[in-house]
Amino acid sequence: MPVALILSSHVAGSGVGGGLQVAELARLGFRTALVPTVLFGRHPGLGPPGGGAVSDAVFASQVEGLVASGLPDRADLVITGYFATAGQVEVAARLLDHVAARRPQALRLVDPILGDEDRGLYVSEAVADALPRALVPRAGLLAPNAWELARLTGAQVTDPGSALAAARSLGRPVLVSSVPDGADVGVLWTDGAEAWLASHPRLPRAPRGTGDLLAALFGADLILGGSPPESLESSVRNLVARLAQGAEDLLDAPGTDAGPPGPPHAGTTPG
Repeated sequence: MPVALILSSHVAGSGVGGGLQVAELARLGFRTALVPTVLFGRHPGLGPPGGGAVSDAVFASQVEGLVASGLPDRADLVITGYFATAGQVEVAARLLDHVAARRPQALRLVDPILGDEDRGLYVSEAVADALPRALVPRAGLLAPNAWELARLTGAQVTDPGSALAAARSLGRPVLVSSVPDGADVGVLWTDGAEAWLASHPRLPRAPRGTGDLLAALFGADLILGGSPPESLESSVRNLVARLAQGAEDLLDAPGTDAGPPGPPHAGTTPG
């Protein structure tokens, strides 16, 4: 059974963040462990969420206990997502170093959650400074949205070509979501040499957590034996099928292993 570690948010009443990823990866047959960075009752976008951030001391103690359990030495996939403090980011960096030393074949997937086009930056400046410094260099795969890619690189990301140029500048494999592609929206993967784009019609409205779900689907498919182009098509197809159900919460949209035919556009990107 593959093992996945997740360092991200736990939101009890909303299918987002680490809770959504745990549910999805468990459905795919993974043994999962979530180290929460925040404990909320619902998504903050819906109103006062209840709960709050996990303190740096408690977060560090959780990670120490996880390491003592031996599970990180068996990890196949580590996903880092939402962080409430710069101190949490530093603890996550140490865990990634531990996994890299003890389990070098594990995929270290860093979703640099910073903000998005609609809301701009929605983490503190301290977290926004710590993520590029402490986690981006430790990533085996980065999974930003287009706005976050622009923030990380200082480049404008307006279409697949500019997204590819910005992603290549990071010097590691990158999965970029929310890439403008005419009337469509695309997901771009590149390892610097090869690049693939999967696009689908832009929806007027999408539930929260799509980036969290995409990262989990893509990372899981790679661990389960997919090539990056295969994993890109599979994860986008699954995501689009879930969105097509029109659920307000992604946990209310059951996963699919087959889904509809592949996304409208899948192939090499320009440039």
